[in-house]
Amino acid sequence: MAKRRSQLLDILYSSSPAAAVLKSAAKQHDRGLANDLRYPFLSIVGQTEMKIALLLALINRAVGGVLLIGARGTAKTTAVRGLVDLMPIVERSTCEYGCEPDDVYNYGMDGVCSECAHKLGMGDPITAPEPMRLVELPLNARIDDVVGGLNERVAMEQHRVLLDRGILAQADQNLLYIDEVNLLDGLIIDAILDAAAQGQYTVRRGPMAATFRSRLTLVGSMNPEEGLLRPQIQDRFGLRVMVRGISNADERMEIYRRAVAYKNKPYKFVSEWLTETDAAMVEVVEARKRLPKVTFGKDVEREGIRWIEALKIDSHRAEMTLFEASRALAAADGRMEVTLDDLRVVAPLALRQRQTEIAVEYFEAQEKEDNTIKTIIAGKPPAKAKKRRSKKSSKAAPTPPVNGRSQKGDSQPESTSEAGDTDPIAESASP
Repeated sequence: MAKRRSQLLDILYSSSPAAAVLKSAAKQHDRGLANDLRYPFLSIVGQTEMKIALLLALINRAVGGVLLIGARGTAKTTAVRGLVDLMPIVERSTCEYGCEPDDVYNYGMDGVCSECAHKLGMGDPITAPEPMRLVELPLNARIDDVVGGLNERVAMEQHRVLLDRGILAQADQNLLYIDEVNLLDGLIIDAILDAAAQGQYTVRRGPMAATFRSRLTLVGSMNPEEGLLRPQIQDRFGLRVMVRGISNADERMEIYRRAVAYKNKPYKFVSEWLTETDAAMVEVVEARKRLPKVTFGKDVEREGIRWIEALKIDSHRAEMTLFEASRALAAADGRMEVTLDDLRVVAPLALRQRQTEIAVEYFEAQEKEDNTIKTIIAGKPPAKAKKRRSKKSSKAAPTPPVNGRSQKGDSQPESTSEAGDTDPIAESASP
């Protein structure tokens, strides 16, 4: 029996002008979804500092992430999304519990599930190569969405408790992008930064607990016009980039031409940059392989520490970011040794906005108080400032003569020493 079709479709498919359109759409199976073409990362005009910072974070996760600070319309989000085409291939677990070969080395066969233990015993892999992905955090995300929580459907239908993975676990070995990070809830951003720093986090819901990996590369962007970040949160980002609009007229015209070309013919525009993009992706992969072998040249680390001490930066994240970013830069340049020039390139990115006047004044005031406390508990009274007299006041005033004669003792000058004062020379000479 033939499949029944509506009378309206019979009319349209017969001889009307709409028949050709319907037939064409039925063959293409167009679901109305947008294509995944991204504006090429390398086609962004200028913004060299921003592109270097993003590439260093992609090469070395120990850099600590990147914070992009700039006005709207300066290609911050465009650059982060374009970075996807340069992301390398990573080994990802195929187990639903996230078992990896490192678990066997660290904990033995008890560190993996029974199925993965059987596969490893048979010589079969428990990981598979997959490209890194870009995970974007929605602005309206809840804390349960970020760290994970109870699966409500399983709880209602099957009457059992199941902990679902959150966005942080899904971002493991991926790039997590937080747009408008300054508008995010403080509790959520604290959880993200802690998980990114430790590489894992634990979720507890009643008697159940689960630990998930979160070895992610963190990138945040913000517009300072909409509010600033707390200093504690800002310090957790490794590299800070000030993204300004291009001031050169020719470069601004080039930005316009490339934007129009991408909008009108996106496939053609992307294909024109395909060769450079593929070559850059290969360089990123090679730099990640080279990174573990990169070392520092003579006295390079000491010079970096000297800069930090001269800037009076208290946070130890400054040297960690400075040195790891310089290692990534040397690896990207195909070298096995970090030079002083590498430190000079990444120093503005790693050291800016690390210290504030409020912190300096606070610690100086606290240091004075601590010195007073130490003096008192040591049994020494605090030193009193001696009053200094002027030369005129140090001389004895002459006594007016009585009956034409001066009073007795007028020829001797009065003592100018105060009560309690002692002669330091006499005191030192006494036994």
